[in-house]
Amino acid sequence: MLIFERNSELKIYLDKIRAESRQIGFVPTMGALHAGHISLINESKKQELFTVCSIFVNPTQFNDKKDLENYPRTPEKDIEMLRQSGCDALFMPNAEEIYPKEDTRVFNFGELDTLLEGALRPGHFNGVAKVVSILFDKIKPNVAFFGSKDYQQVMVIKALVKQSNLPVKIVACPIIREADGLAMSSRNMRLTKEEREAAKLIPLLLNESKLLFKARKPISEIKGFIASKLAQKPTYKLDYFEICDPQDLHILTDKNEVKQGIALIACFVGNIRLIDNLLLD
Repeated sequence: MLIFERNSELKIYLDKIRAESRQIGFVPTMGALHAGHISLINESKKQELFTVCSIFVNPTQFNDKKDLENYPRTPEKDIEMLRQSGCDALFMPNAEEIYPKEDTRVFNFGELDTLLEGALRPGHFNGVAKVVSILFDKIKPNVAFFGSKDYQQVMVIKALVKQSNLPVKIVACPIIREADGLAMSSRNMRLTKEEREAAKLIPLLLNESKLLFKARKPISEIKGFIASKLAQKPTYKLDYFEICDPQDLHILTDKNEVKQGIALIACFVGNIRLIDNLLLD
């Protein structure tokens, strides 16, 4: 696996790959890699793409400076995991390489940017769009792979690609879960032993919501059930639990509005904020 820190060197190499008529698969990450990230690499390799991964902790998508400072960084472990996965190239730029000057662009994603994560983390998706658009411009992938745990983010990136008319296919890959069902996340490593034990309630409640949805219980009743369960746990602080239309994330109030829904949750376990989702039918 080749490692690049400067875009100029990466560009020369990727131009050679394209000259060989090979297509490029891209997996953008912020590091602290786990099996979920590696599943994206595996999917790219399965499609016989020259696979590039990036590791860059993007400052423009953090609302909380402390969250940025505390974000886990494990570069040596990440490099070894990528080598073992068969990743072809790793791009590890510094902030100056990505943002040589202030990026003042403002994107408009409509309702997508004003509900759920957009409502609670103003500017977050604008920061995501900035860095993804920059990385797409530098790497020029044919296909880019993202995990479905960040469901709303994937929708934002698809909107970015459509608005900017970018020639890249976005592939959303399934959530990879721990043995007890907790969605894999770089933030999980910041949980204490007790918090990690408590966190397994999240996928259990999502599965309960799926059963209630299938039983045609009112959405208000399902939301009340989830909120009451979490309110009983002092470790938890619920940011939101919503059932939405999976096509556009319109928040549903009546199950009869759609045949399928998606339950999305964000909550703090201790001081660590976790998100998850599950399709309902």
